[in-house]
Amino acid sequence: MAEKLTTSAQVQVGAGIANLPGRLSGKKQALSAGVPSPRRMLLRIIWRERWVYLMLVPGVIYFLIFYYVPLLGNVAAFQDFSPFLGFFRSPWVGFSNFVSLVSDPDVIAAIKNTLIISVLQIVFAFPAGIILALLLNEIVSMRFKRIMQSILYLPHFLGWVIIISIWQQIFGGDGFLNHLITGMGGKPLDLLTNPNFFKPMILLQVIWKDSGWSTIMFLAAITGIDFSLYEAAVTDGAGRWRRLWHITLPGIRGIIILLLILRLGNVLNVGFEQVYLQQAGLSAAATQVIDTFVYNNGIINGEWGVATAAGLVKALIGVILIYTANRIAKKVGEEGLF
Repeated sequence: MAEKLTTSAQVQVGAGIANLPGRLSGKKQALSAGVPSPRRMLLRIIWRERWVYLMLVPGVIYFLIFYYVPLLGNVAAFQDFSPFLGFFRSPWVGFSNFVSLVSDPDVIAAIKNTLIISVLQIVFAFPAGIILALLLNEIVSMRFKRIMQSILYLPHFLGWVIIISIWQQIFGGDGFLNHLITGMGGKPLDLLTNPNFFKPMILLQVIWKDSGWSTIMFLAAITGIDFSLYEAAVTDGAGRWRRLWHITLPGIRGIIILLLILRLGNVLNVGFEQVYLQQAGLSAAATQVIDTFVYNNGIINGEWGVATAAGLVKALIGVILIYTANRIAKKVGEEGLF
């Protein structure tokens, strides 16, 4: 009797195991029938947050019109482009515009000047914002700190025309500095019309105009550092410089690397307006940069294809630099840009 019961139990168990895949598939079908597809879930989320997406529409339209649609104009780099013929009727010339670009001696001078100014800005202007942020962070009085921040932020809101005008009134041939020097019996200095001083003056203008504004992000990163780390360091006897080196700088290293990656992407952009306003009376060999080369050849001389080729090469180099810097940042353990 016991043997019969055991045998029947085994048969039932075997049948249950055999029917297990069918039962599981039935349950899966029942569950999947109640769960919406990913596409339907996405549509539900978009509808639920429709007002947020509606507010994004003007910004998306702006970027599409002024940033993405103009990218189609890069086809002019492969054409003998004429504004009167348009993109569809202008003859195709292949890579001849790029050949003309490489063989033009003015391009070599423009690239050289651009790289020199950009390297000077990365080496001196970029750390200036970090140093200012560290100095502002050490100010105890909040009122005095806000006053200093307002003073440092102010030049950023001034246009380059105003900045250059102020610079001429101070450092120009008939400016305040030369009046002061001649009044003391010295000889006037030729600062704004001397090609040797052109790049240092460009650098000083950038530092004065934008260093205060860049402190905003660094100060925000400093405030995000856990204050207990400073308390523990003080308890261990660490001085101000030790706390700065071992807590503050490592705490803002991520934002420093992120901004440096973005800056490397614009290494060939040194400010068209700033340079163009100060080229009068100076040789093109000393003052020509890629942006002014594109303007002079594309707008003034009508060499649209060559100017577009220069702009396309500049954009491609910027993309390569951003990608390379981002890979290096990830190699050293930082998050990077993407």
